[in-house]
Amino acid sequence: MEEKEFRERLKRNNLKLKDFSELIDTSYQTVAKWGKYGRDVPSWVKSWLNLYEKNKQLEALNDDEDEEYKALAKALQGVLNKDK
Repeated sequence: MEEKEFRERLKRNNLKLKDFSELIDTSYQTVAKWGKYGRDVPSWVKSWLNLYEKNKQLEALNDDEDEEYKALAKALQGVLNKDK
């Protein structure tokens, strides 16, 4: 992964270098040097970001499902209360 793609992927995921370095438990200085001074972005970073993005998508789906269940529960509660 080239530095440009790395930084674009971070930006797309609303991650700053500092956030990313904390998530992977690596010093900010190390992460900031990736792609510079002859240092490559480690090969595992691409797969890590792929998994991070998939996880965010799953969380979004779960949030949507939670909202649907809450709406259904509220509607059902309204129906049950009418019967009382």
